[in-house]
Amino acid sequence: MPGELAARLEPVVAEAVAGAGFDLDALDVQQAGRRKLVKVVVDSDDGVGLDEVAEISRTVSAVLDRHDHLIAGAYTLEVTSPGVDRPLTLPRHWRRARHHLVRVTPAEGAGFVGRVGHAGAEAVRMLVEGQIREVRYRDVSKAVVEIEFKQPPTEDLKLLETDAAATKEETR
Repeated sequence: MPGELAARLEPVVAEAVAGAGFDLDALDVQQAGRRKLVKVVVDSDDGVGLDEVAEISRTVSAVLDRHDHLIAGAYTLEVTSPGVDRPLTLPRHWRRARHHLVRVTPAEGAGFVGRVGHAGAEAVRMLVEGQIREVRYRDVSKAVVEIEFKQPPTEDLKLLETDAAATKEETR
């Protein structure tokens, strides 16, 4: 039942979130006693601040109140941004991870860690052990951002920027 409810709510919640200028990253509905817990995860290319989460929460709450016939009962709304442990599953996730280290588990072969460069529609360019490598999304089983406590090396960023500029020139 909660999965069906999430599927019914997703279009109206996604429209409200998009109207606020953000992407709906995930929507989950769970039964929590007599109430339902509606979890909404939002993101954008520029990230999501606390003030923006509060505004989105008010917007989504108003939309859910207008569609209370779908929920049919009391609910608690939780709006948040994705955590650093969110798997990179869509091209936009890779774009937002630009310049970050990512641990990649390919569908076949050995895993690796690389720094994210240009993320296109079908593949991402990554700096892996000093070499630029193209990684097709369909070949990735799992990818997560590695937490770093210092700035990336300037040389790595220069290589990625040079590659991104060359990649954009090739696609013109």
